Amino acid sequence: MDITIAALAAAGGYLIGSLSFARIVSALAGYGMKGPENVEGRIEGMTTSVRIATVSATSVSMKAGPRLGFLTYVLDVLKVFIPVFILKKVFPGEPYYLIWALAALVGHVWPVYHGFKGGGGMSVVIGSLFAIDWLAVFVMSIGGIVLGLGILRDVYLIYFSGLLLVIPWLWFRTGSVPLVLFAIAANIIFFVASWSGAKQYYRLKKTEPALRDPKTVWQFSGMGRGILKMIDKIKKKRA
Repeated sequence: MDITIAALAAAGGYLIGSLSFARIVSALAGYGMKGPENVEGRIEGMTTSVRIATVSATSVSMKAGPRLGFLTYVLDVLKVFIPVFILKKVFPGEPYYLIWALAALVGHVWPVYHGFKGGGGMSVVIGSLFAIDWLAVFVMSIGGIVLGLGILRDVYLIYFSGLLLVIPWLWFRTGSVPLVLFAIAANIIFFVASWSGAKQYYRLKKTEPALRDPKTVWQFSGMGRGILKMIDKIKKKRA
């Protein structure tokens, strides 16, 4: 491994990852660069509001609507998928693409351009996995729902358990130590980035009965709302 290329990959990944498309999309839509910061939302049945701790597609969705939130999500995925895919093809067998992916995740969560206040990182993880092993995205999504909701019975644990499953999956799939180390590091970064939101959720869950309903919690994320729409469509077809 060339140290110079590795350093450039780390620097490039961090600087590109620090691009906050949540702020960019929000500004272009007329809400300003600080539009998706400190967004609060209240769902029917709750007595207190929930503050979105991250600046992300979720906060854009709550502030400016689901379409702009989805656009933000796609741009966040692409900003890491494209360079990771290119590096993987240009330097086969070298870990530069993994270095870029991790650096981009760090930049997304702690962006140098915005006072180190960024997103939770899931969109960047998904973008990286699509370039590294696209099947891992489905393992993470489906496995997270089965483990987090079906077994642990906690909708908030869908993301954590799904990402955790990526570690054994990549080992089973590739047997690559660098890939497993990447997955472990991604789990640690995501856990740290999500800690504030997790504390808020479990604190409110004690006093807000509405949060014990998975459908309520899902309304705070794009993926959750997508699942709810799918369930509604299935119910309508059966009816």
